[in-house]
Amino acid sequence: MAASGTGRAAARRDLVRDRARGLLRGLHGALPTPRRNPFALGYLALLLGTTLFTRFGDPQLVHRLQALSSTDVHNLAHHPVLALAASGLWVAGPLWTPYLWAFLLTVAPLERRVGGRRAAGVFAAGHVGATLLSQAVVLAAVAVRALPVDALGDLDIGVSYGVLASLGALAGLLPPAGRNLALGIAAVLVGEQFLDGTDLVTGIGHPAALLIGIALWRPLRRGPRRPLRRRRPAPAPLPVRA
Repeated sequence: MAASGTGRAAARRDLVRDRARGLLRGLHGALPTPRRNPFALGYLALLLGTTLFTRFGDPQLVHRLQALSSTDVHNLAHHPVLALAASGLWVAGPLWTPYLWAFLLTVAPLERRVGGRRAAGVFAAGHVGATLLSQAVVLAAVAVRALPVDALGDLDIGVSYGVLASLGALAGLLPPAGRNLALGIAAVLVGEQFLDGTDLVTGIGHPAALLIGIALWRPLRRGPRRPLRRRRPAPAPLPVRA
């Protein structure tokens, strides 16, 4: 009896140890690294640099650069490529930390699934598509005098469109439970902005970016996907002696 009880206790300890090791391997596989997430981590480093420059740099220079980078109607009419590219180099607000978590939970896992180039493509599609749509709505609102003419030059910078597009695209690569959770979180984020009385540009751009990511489900599913963890090769069989 004692030996049997000791054997069961040892088996339970082995089971707990194996589960703990599996959990640690899963957590390690989910952590971003420069090798697995060059796009996400590189972009975060760039945003950290511009955030520090915004806080400690010359305020007049910061204002001029952000005004030049803004994707407002005036800039899109005169230098659209520069505005669309440069507007994604800044964070909207003084804090960088929220974008750290946003990238780690959306862009990084998407990049691990589909690769850096395709993740960057999703991000760019959301950023560009949602920007053009929201500013077209602003232009139409000014044309019908629903907004003042000054709205054509309102500052519009940030990376939230790319993040929401990445979240929408990532949802399509998850199992049903994870997909529903991701879409539920996105719906709460977008809905909260409507309740807070968000501006027209954000109110149009954020749901548009999310829908752009969802629209990319089919091409992302059809393309090659990377495994979350590399499997170790099976050991070669020992030679059989005659």
